[in-house]
Amino acid sequence: MSTSDAPLFDDIAQGPAEGRAFWRETSDGVRIRLGLWPAAQTATSAGTVLLFPGRTEYIEKYGLIAAELADRGFATLSVDWRGQGLSDRADQDRLLGHVGHFSEYQLDVAAMMALAEELGLPRPFVLVGHSMGGCIGLRSLHEGLDVKGACFSAPMWGITIASALRPIAWGLSWALHQTPWKLMLTPGTARKTYVDIQPFEDNMLTTDPEMYALMQLQASARPELTLGGPTAGWLYAALRETTELTKLPAPSTQTVTFLGTQERIVESEPIHELMGRWREGRLDLMQGCEHEVLMEAEPIRAQVYDAIHLLADTNGNASEALLVAQTQ
Repeated sequence: MSTSDAPLFDDIAQGPAEGRAFWRETSDGVRIRLGLWPAAQTATSAGTVLLFPGRTEYIEKYGLIAAELADRGFATLSVDWRGQGLSDRADQDRLLGHVGHFSEYQLDVAAMMALAEELGLPRPFVLVGHSMGGCIGLRSLHEGLDVKGACFSAPMWGITIASALRPIAWGLSWALHQTPWKLMLTPGTARKTYVDIQPFEDNMLTTDPEMYALMQLQASARPELTLGGPTAGWLYAALRETTELTKLPAPSTQTVTFLGTQERIVESEPIHELMGRWREGRLDLMQGCEHEVLMEAEPIRAQVYDAIHLLADTNGNASEALLVAQTQ
């Protein structure tokens, strides 16, 4: 795998000083971008957060989060998944989000882990996966991802589709996914990125106006990072992957999952079901929060950081704390 320097847009990221980005070629020849922010020099090292972002997202979106984690001693390594951010995209129309099979994302994970090892990033590693990143992350855990713990934010373990439309979604996406029409925009979605077309009022991402304004600023300043709706091929791949994952037993990894009570993007029922049988797992319901808990107000974000610290605890106290929380 080859690695070279890539651009990192500090002007919109608001990340820690000395952030860097890298181009990395995956084993199937796709060029992806990876971003690294170090821990604050004044903080005691707590490990490295492996940040798996959601669909449509990009490295810079989590700059502010990386800055807050840096103050707590964490380095943050994030990724532009194939098909989004500055990584290679499957079609000339860069606003269409597409992947043929979710196993392709695991090649991005392999490249990410190889870079983490080459850079000698501090351990322990803690996975933080949001939305689609939570789906990719769950599969990675099943495949032996070398992390001490996992923190999920509204993981995409199911896709919200009206019951009456679910058979149509399955049938149409299945029929199209092996044809040239697999790159067709999924009906009901738009080519523009969400924050460009949705005002703050009644948005499904966050209740915090400052964080929503930051997302809008980033999208307008660097539109090349943004992504519109998914393709029919992506939808079929996502439906297959989430269905397969929810049939598997819960991994043995210690985990904390955060889910807003106002969640309207991913399906909540599979999250409740899987976390209910995750022996070393805890589900925290965040009252009044929307889809992106890490884009809510600072006191809410701090609860996520506390959980990451718990999972990274090298004294081995995380399991006991998780079990105590489950009985409360």
